[in-house]
Formats: sequence, C-alpha cells, structure tokens
Amino acid sequence: MARRGSWRRRIVLVLTLAMVAGGIYTAVAFLQRSETLITERCTASGGGSADLATDQAANAALITAVAVRRGLPARAASIALATSMQESKLRNIGHGDQAGPDSRGLFQQRPSQGWGTAEQVMDPYHASNAFYDALVKVSGYQSLEITDAAQRVQHSAYPGAYAQHEVMGRVFASALSGQTAAGLDCSLRASDDAGDPALVQEGLTAAFGNIPASTDGSTLLVEAEGAQGWAVAQWAVANAKALSITAVQVDGRGWNRQTRDGWQSSQVPAGQVRVTVADAPAT
Repeated sequence: MARRGSWRRRIVLVLTLAMVAGGIYTAVAFLQRSETLITERCTASGGGSADLATDQAANAALITAVAVRRGLPARAASIALATSMQESKLRNIGHGDQAGPDSRGLFQQRPSQGWGTAEQVMDPYHASNAFYDALVKVSGYQSLEITDAAQRVQHSAYPGAYAQHEVMGRVFASALSGQTAAGLDCSLRASDDAGDPALVQEGLTAAFGNIPASTDGSTLLVEAEGAQGWAVAQWAVANAKALSITAVQVDGRGWNRQTRDGWQSSQVPAGQVRVTVADAPAT
C-alpha cells in the first residue's frame, strides 16, 4: 500500500509540474502578443545605437528633413539633433528656464536674442531653419566636435553638455538623412485609427518640399530613390505612430508595423517609396 501511495504522489507531482509549465508558457506567449505591454520606441543603428520615444523620433525626422531639403550634410543634422536633445529633449516645449525665461521650442530659442517671435520659435520648421541659418555661418562646422559647433550657435551656459548626445545625433541623422539604409526601426502597437495618405503627403511636403507622389487606395506612392528614397522612407517610419502608417517599402526592403521584425526583403518598383496607412478599424 505504501508503494502504491508513493506512485500516486509522483503522478500528482508530475501532473502538477506539467500544468505549471503549461501555465507559464501560456502566460509568456500572452505577454509577447499583448499590445498593451509593447514599449513603443524608435531605434537608430549603424556605427552605434540609440533609442528615442516616438514623439522625439518624429521631431528628429523633421529636423533632419529640413537639413536634407536645404542640401546640408548629415553632420549638420547630427549637430542639430544633439543640440535639440540637450535643450528640449527633442520636444517642442512652450516654456523656458531661469537662465532663459523666454526660451521656447525645439532649440529653446529666445525671441529676445533675435531668433524670431514667440510664435515663430514654436514653429518646428522655423526653429530648425533658424538653427541651420546660424550653423552654416560657423566656419568649418563640419570638422568641429559636435559640442563645439553646437555651442557656437547656442552660447549655452553649459557648453560641454551637448557631447553626451553625440551618438544619438549621429545615428539618427545618418538614418533619417538616408545615408544609412534600413537604419531606423520603430516598435509600435497596432493603430487604433484609420490613416489618410493625403495627410502623409502633406507632412512629407512640409518636411522635404515637393516630391512627386500619387495615391493608390491606402498607399502613397512617392517618386524617390537612393539616399532621398531612404530619407523619405525612414521619415515615414519615424512618423508611423502619429500618421497611422502600417507599412513602408523602398529599395527592395520593407518595414511592417504589425510583424515588428525590422526591415525585410520586399518587392517594390525601383525609384519608388510606398507608404501604406491603416484602414478603418472593424466595428
């Protein structure tokens, strides 16, 4: 009888362990699939790696696109991104600090110091152009350390602080300017709203200027190739959350919001960037 009881206990133990293991597996699988537990972020890589929140990445894309539109090198965008990260955490904030109470915007520019009106410095396009206007007047800025170039524009009370953002500035500028292909990936939850290709084109035009584009259903077809094509594509990825973008294709590669597996091989006509937005959620 004792031996039979021992076997029963062993069987119960094995069954219990199996149930626990099954429960753990199910819980892990659920957690991996759960949309609410996804940490939304954008990662740039290539000669280093850095992460930004999605709103920061969208502002980084705008700042870099303005540099591309002006024909400036990626180095200019690197300096601008490091500067904005130090001044405002790459957010368009509407307040200053004790040292600069009238400072505003992405670069904390001061109307009292000639950067524009309070309304203008809160306009990201004006603020970015104003920064580059000052940067290109710095002799040899491309060969300067980022912290030195930034300081000559900003005249900060903490000139060494810009250096800590050098890697972030470099890798995001390289990806968003199209110099590093497939250098930007954003991990996002599924979109709750339908997208609009017209809004994507509007944002694209504001950032880069007029680039030929047409619409095919929920997809915007943009005529761009090479570095410009990758700049447009990775701008779209950086703005995927705000614009409900679900897929981007360029140069034989594709980014998909749902699969979250980075840039993969994809069929897309040469010289074209395809940006697809979410359909209306099912009711």
